[in-house]
Amino acid sequence: MSNFPQFPFLGKLLALRATAATAMLSAVLLTAGCGSSGETPRDHKAAGASPQGFPVTIDNCGVKTTYDEPPARVVTIHQHPAELMLALGLKDRMVGTAFPDSAVLPELRQDFEAVPELAEREPSFETVLDAEPDLVYGGYGSAFDEKEGRSRKAFTDAGIDTYLNREYCGKKQVTMEDTYDEIRTIGKIFGVSDRAEKLVSTLESDVDKAASSVESEPKVPVFVYDSGDKSAFTAGGKSLGTELIRLAGGRNVFADLDDVFGDVSWEQVVDRKPEVIAIYDYAGAGSVEQKKKFLLSQPELAGVPAVKNERFVVLPLTATLVGIRSAYAVGDLADGLHPGNLR
Repeated sequence: MSNFPQFPFLGKLLALRATAATAMLSAVLLTAGCGSSGETPRDHKAAGASPQGFPVTIDNCGVKTTYDEPPARVVTIHQHPAELMLALGLKDRMVGTAFPDSAVLPELRQDFEAVPELAEREPSFETVLDAEPDLVYGGYGSAFDEKEGRSRKAFTDAGIDTYLNREYCGKKQVTMEDTYDEIRTIGKIFGVSDRAEKLVSTLESDVDKAASSVESEPKVPVFVYDSGDKSAFTAGGKSLGTELIRLAGGRNVFADLDDVFGDVSWEQVVDRKPEVIAIYDYAGAGSVEQKKKFLLSQPELAGVPAVKNERFVVLPLTATLVGIRSAYAVGDLADGLHPGNLR
């Protein structure tokens, strides 16, 4: 599902997963194009009728929004909301994307490229307004940065609804259930709950298959390396990454870090003796090769089993977030931690 040229053991798995995911999403998209009425939200509005199942009220991070009809013009800020919408067959509702931070899933690339890109990073408030959206769907909290003039209130005052990925609602612990709930909620907002349930069922099956293939294996100690040189920025116990590692037959050596992310010393990394290092890959934090080169060049890390044996698994950052990729990440990790177990 992602580009791992330097890790041959992932090649076969990813090729198979790409084929399966393409088939699954093709079925979802076919369903999306064959609705019983073929009507759009604007058709309903013109006819003066409310679509079946509406109005819908959603409480998102403490902000209650009532949708009288499915949104028709959506701007997504950050990549994972865009991929989730495309996986639900909602390309025709998207008028802009922003901040792609890794290669788009192959089966979604064509649709993604058909949607205008508003900015390489978070767009300005004015740029979003120019797209005339009726909903802005943000992936990270920075999508609605008040200091940048993009607060949710600012959009509300402009007559535009907002939705923030639930991972940034301040919940104490993020799990795979949050991924499934996110998909279901977006399905409800857009009146495509049937598609959402089909997608959730497929992803749950993939996760269960990967997890069951390694459940009897010893838990491999894993250190997540996001970035940093003087200290290491890593995934803590409240991150979804920690659950992905657990499901994949591993143990985050910094699961006791009481946060989603945090800084730890290199001495701590040495003391915890990780056998595998999961490198998070995303734009703006140095390439995977640069990160590997740094880790391998540090004398104090030479005795760390993962470094000594050069056992690295690479994950796009988007694969560790609440979105459709997190389900795929379990299989990627399981194959990296326990090669040969996933069939």
